Formats: sequence, structure tokens, C-alpha cells
Amino acid sequence: MRLKIKRYMKILVCISNVPDTTSKINFSPDNTEFDPTGVQFVINPNDEYGLTRAMWLKEKQGATVHVATVGGAQTEPTIRKALAIGADQAIRVDAEPKEGFYVATQLAELVKNGEYDLVIAGKESIDYNGGMVPGIMATLLDMNFVNGCISLEVEGQTATVIREIDGGKEKISAPLPLLIGGQKGLVQESDLRIPNMRGIMMARQKPLNVVAAVEARQPTRDQKFEKPQPKGAVKLVDAGNVGELVELLHKEAKVI
Repeated sequence: MRLKIKRYMKILVCISNVPDTTSKINFSPDNTEFDPTGVQFVINPNDEYGLTRAMWLKEKQGATVHVATVGGAQTEPTIRKALAIGADQAIRVDAEPKEGFYVATQLAELVKNGEYDLVIAGKESIDYNGGMVPGIMATLLDMNFVNGCISLEVEGQTATVIREIDGGKEKISAPLPLLIGGQKGLVQESDLRIPNMRGIMMARQKPLNVVAAVEARQPTRDQKFEKPQPKGAVKLVDAGNVGELVELLHKEAKVI
């Protein structure tokens, strides 16, 4: 009699460590480097939607969920939050994530060695908004890829996803292994999870593996950062003075 062993899905969620949008952002005196002083860092929102969906697959189907980031030791509080939310294991590639191709290469190496069925990344991070890492990963891995996903269901070895397209939505069926770029809509904001005390305590016992970076090209580099120009003074016009409003729109705003 031959026993059939059921294999559960193995998921990798890619996590970016990004500044909280409420933080005040500054750069070095010559505007060539980001200054992290006093900045609160969080899980990239697009990645958090993906993590929450992975947790749903873990609870409903028994999937194993790993999380991975590329960054220095300062990123560990962020990835430990993912463990507290319920991920089983975390991996940190010990390297500075300054360039998209470089980051994609590091994460692709983890996927090659980890035999993952499903890889979930945010379609872009909210700091650089490059939107390139998931697509480059899929190319390096020769893996099925769907970007801009707002829905994900998995049945057996087949995933059904819905992605946003210009003017509408598209429903796609694809076999595993699959890599997706997720975004808002993959889960509802009300479904996002806040670690509880039990999760925080359990996270301390879960493995956080630090691995060395592999050799990889960094074909682009940041030359300079600029903040948006400060807004000009506001002129208030009395609601009954339509003539003055029209004159200002014509002569100063030059929109009519």
C-alpha cells in the first residue's frame, strides 16, 4: 500500500521597509542621500496587502508563509512585525536596497533556493515608486507573472487572479508557480492585521535568517533628490465677487 503525502503550498511574501507617510522626509546637505534620522519605518502598504492575503491562504489551506526583505539590521523590526502577524519564517538579505535590479536579483535567488509555489510582492514601494522589482524577478526566474492584482484565489495548482487594467479589470487563470504584484484591493483595509501580544511573543521564537547578498549588477543610481516646491500663498475671494475671481484666474493663474 502506497501512502500519498499531501504537499501544502509554500508562499514567499516580499517585504519592503519604507518610511511612514506621516514622517517628515529630509535628504543630505547635497541632496544625494536620503536621511533616515527621526523617520518611522513600516511595511510597504502594497506588501502588507499581500501578506494579509497570504495569511488567509495559510489559515484556509494550511500554506506555509515566509517573508523576505533586502536591507540592513535596521529593517528587522519591520520584518518581525510580519512574523508577529503570523508568518512562519523571515529571511533578511544583508544588503542595502538602493537599486531595483539589484534587489530583484537578491529576492530571485531566494525563490530559486526556496522552491516556492507562490511569490507575492507589492506592485511598487511607496518610497521610490519604481514598480520594477516584481517584473524583473519574474524575468530572472522565468516564472508566470501577473501585476496589479486586486484579487487572488488558489485551488490546487491553479491560481485565479483579477488585475486592474485601463478602463476595467481582467480575470486571469494561471498555473503555479506564480509571482504576483499586489496592490490595494487584494484585501480590504479593514482586513489588515495588527499584531497582538501573543503574536509578538511568538515572533521572538520564530527564525529570522540573515543571508549574504549574491553578486549582482546595479545598473542605475540616484543622482539627486528634490522636494516638491512649497505651495504659494492663497488668495481668498468673496463668494459674491465673481468678477475678481475671473480676473485672478485669467491674469495670475492663467487658466482661462
